[in-house]
Amino acid sequence: MMNREIRLSRRQLMTGAAAAAFGLTVAPRLSFAQTAEEARAGFAGADVDWMAFKGESLTIEAMTHPWSAAIEPLLPLFTELTGISVKLNTQSETEYTSQMPIKLGAKSAEPDVMMIHALGQFVSAGWAEPLDAYYADKALFDAAWYDQDDIFAMARDFPAQTDGQNYSMSITAEAQTLFANKAMLGEAGLAVPATMDDLLATALKLKTDTVAGIAMRAKSDSSAGPWTCGGFVFSYGGEIIDGEGRCVLDSDAAIAGVEMYGRLLREAGPIGVGNYHWYEALNDFSSGAAALGCDSSNFATDISNPEKSLVAGDAVYAALPRAGEHPIKPNIWAWQAGINAYSKKKKAAFLLLSFLNSKPGCLMSAAGGLATVRNSAWKSEAFQKRFGAEASAAALLNLNSGDAKIFKAAWFHKKSSEILDPFAVAINQVVTGQADARAALTAATTKINAALKG
Repeated sequence: MMNREIRLSRRQLMTGAAAAAFGLTVAPRLSFAQTAEEARAGFAGADVDWMAFKGESLTIEAMTHPWSAAIEPLLPLFTELTGISVKLNTQSETEYTSQMPIKLGAKSAEPDVMMIHALGQFVSAGWAEPLDAYYADKALFDAAWYDQDDIFAMARDFPAQTDGQNYSMSITAEAQTLFANKAMLGEAGLAVPATMDDLLATALKLKTDTVAGIAMRAKSDSSAGPWTCGGFVFSYGGEIIDGEGRCVLDSDAAIAGVEMYGRLLREAGPIGVGNYHWYEALNDFSSGAAALGCDSSNFATDISNPEKSLVAGDAVYAALPRAGEHPIKPNIWAWQAGINAYSKKKKAAFLLLSFLNSKPGCLMSAAGGLATVRNSAWKSEAFQKRFGAEASAAALLNLNSGDAKIFKAAWFHKKSSEILDPFAVAINQVVTGQADARAALTAATTKINAALKG
C-alpha cells in the first residue's frame, strides 16, 4: 500500500507541465520533423517579413517556469525563420524578482524580452515598452493571421492598463477549478456539486475522521487565501476594489462569499487549515486526504499523474459552483511577457513575442502541456491528451468565465500588497473562527481604504 502523504515541491509542480515541452508533438502520432514542417507552413501563412531583422541577436530573461521550458525548443525554429539568434537566460523566481528590478532600474538594454511578474510596477517605473504601435505596424504584425479572438478574453484584458495601452502579452492562463474525488462521491451516492449550497452540503457529508471534506488555502498571506477566496467573492456578485477605486469588501455580496468560504473550511476542512497555502491543499487532495479541492486549473497535470498523485484515476474536474443566480466568476491568472523599454532591438523583440504567442507557436508549446492563452491550443488533440480532456473542458469553461477587470482592480493595483494583506488576514480570521465575516471584512475594508487614501 502506498504512503498517503505525497509531498509535492514547488519545483515539481511548476516544471511538471513543461518537462516534455517539445518531446511531444502537435498531434500525438506525428514525428518531430512533421511537426516542424506543420509549424513552418503555419508561419509561412503570415503576411510578415520574417527576415526583416536577419543577423540581429536577442536575449530573453525569464524565471525557471513552464513557459521558459516550453519555449526553449521553439527558438531554433524562430532563428531558422528569421535569421535572428536568441539567448534564453533563466533564474529561480526569487533571484529573478529581486534582480530584474535592479537591472531595469539601471536602464540596462538587456534583456530584450522578459517575463513580467509585477505588471503595475514595470509599467509605472517605465520598464515595459508600450506595444500598441507594434500591433499597428502592418509590416511587423498580420492581425488577421494572428487572430486575437482566439486568445481568451481574460488573457487579452490582462495587459491593458488605465492609459489604454498594452504593455505586455499574456503567455499562460489558469483559472480556479473545482477538483473532486469521484470514488468518494460515488461511495456516498453524491454528484459533483454545481452550486455553492451543494458544495457545502457535499463537503460536510464527505468529511470523516481521516478525510477532510474540502481543502483550500487559508493562510494569512497575500498569495494564499485571497486568490481562491476572491473567486467566491466575485461569484457572489462582490468586488474587492470597485470602479471608483474604493475597497468594498464590506458589501453584502463580498461578505456572503467569504462566509461561505469560511464555513466550508471551518466545518469541513482539515485540521490546521488556517496554515494552508496551495501546496498543502493540493497535497491533501492528491494524497486522498481531502475529498474536494478548489484551486488552479494547472494543477490537473499533477493530480492526474500517478507518479505524483494517489487519486490520479479518481479525480474529476468541474466549473466553480454557482452562487444563486449570479454568474460564476472564478479567479484567474495569466503570466506576462514584454519588451524592455531600454532595448535597442524592440521590433525584433516584438517579432519574437508574436511568434511565440501565435497559433502555431502556442500549438507547439501546448503539445507539452503548457497552459497557453489560446482556445485553439487548449482544444488541440495533443494538449488534451497531455492535460486531460475533462480537465481541459472544465478549465476552458472557468477561463472564459473569469473577469479580468475586477481581478486587476486589486491584484494589479499599485498598492496591491496593502489591499491583499488585510484581506488575507480577514479570510484567516473567518476560517479559524476568530471573527465572523462581517466583522472581519469591515475591519479589513477600513484599513484598506485608509491605505488607499494615504
